[in-house]
Amino acid sequence: MCSLKSVYKVYSDGGARGNPGPAAIAFMIFSPSGALLRTSSRFLGIRTNNQAEYEALIAALETVVGYAPSFLECYLDSELVCRQLNGTYSVKNAVLRNLWEKVQELRKCFAEINFKNVPRLEEHIRKVDKLVNSTLDARLK
Repeated sequence: MCSLKSVYKVYSDGGARGNPGPAAIAFMIFSPSGALLRTSSRFLGIRTNNQAEYEALIAALETVVGYAPSFLECYLDSELVCRQLNGTYSVKNAVLRNLWEKVQELRKCFAEINFKNVPRLEEHIRKVDKLVNSTLDARLK
């Protein structure tokens, strides 16, 4: 008998206008069947782009844990954050290190979690990027 994993998917993005500058985050959560469960975005204040990327992922993980998934795939367009989370790069910046540690704590809530770097052209990453920019536009009017 073959057992298939029920994998939830998270797409997250964070962005700052200036580095540091006004920043926002957005994420989307999909069920194993592909149904959109949640979309969210919010303004952060002043952050670097990398801080916003981490905070977007943290917000998504804090939300998706409520759905109690065992298996989770996280898609980000930040190569740096992905490589840090996958252990390819070390985290030297103290602020990013604290954010990285928060992800490590949240990681314990899942039987398996994977972080995948995808191009900004990927359909769902484009959507969360658009949400980030809409949130910034609304806040900075």
